[in-house]
Amino acid sequence: MSDVIELSAQTRDRVGKGSARAARRAGLVPAVVYGDKKDPVSVTLEERALVKQLHQAGFFSTLIDLDVDGKKHRVLARDVQLHPVTDRPEHVDFLRVSASSTITVAVPVEFINEDKCPGLRAGGVLNVVRHEVEVSCRPDQMPSALTLNLEGWNVGDSIHISAFDLPEGVTPTITDRDFTVVTIAAPSAMKGASEAEEGEEGAEEEATETEESEENED
Repeated sequence: MSDVIELSAQTRDRVGKGSARAARRAGLVPAVVYGDKKDPVSVTLEERALVKQLHQAGFFSTLIDLDVDGKKHRVLARDVQLHPVTDRPEHVDFLRVSASSTITVAVPVEFINEDKCPGLRAGGVLNVVRHEVEVSCRPDQMPSALTLNLEGWNVGDSIHISAFDLPEGVTPTITDRDFTVVTIAAPSAMKGASEAEEGEEGAEEEATETEESEENED
């Protein structure tokens, strides 16, 4: 299960553009908490505390205990609107979740034992096709990352989602195919050497065919 972080918020009595601008001038970020068949709640958060968490990896796949005036809401951040010039957060959407909820979340992919990977030790390059994989699970089953052990994989291997040891209750939302997550590609030097060898073999075959043709003519 992924870690749970804590954030504090205050109920926002007034809504609208004027109220939102006033909150931002005071160093606060307007937000809304919705979902779980309950009424939405408009709140504000301290911008510095929010930005600190935004800069952490996996913010959108991390459970948050949002303390609103002393009442805690277990939530997931679903959307953060940023200022087009300054990239400062302007609004956040938080989705309430419960123990019985089934959520869809994008979980980051990570790799271990790169030093024990024959393909990488031979000069291969790790080509990550999907940096995140969207999965479906209950909040208490949500992993912080999907981990792949690279030990034993070689140059040219294409590694699919079936190679990952997914936690119990966690399933990919793509179910109609065993999709590729990462490949181990040959480096340019290896490709060049392979192409050169193929070219030499082709030239030798062509020369042999020419010699045989001339002997037949004689």
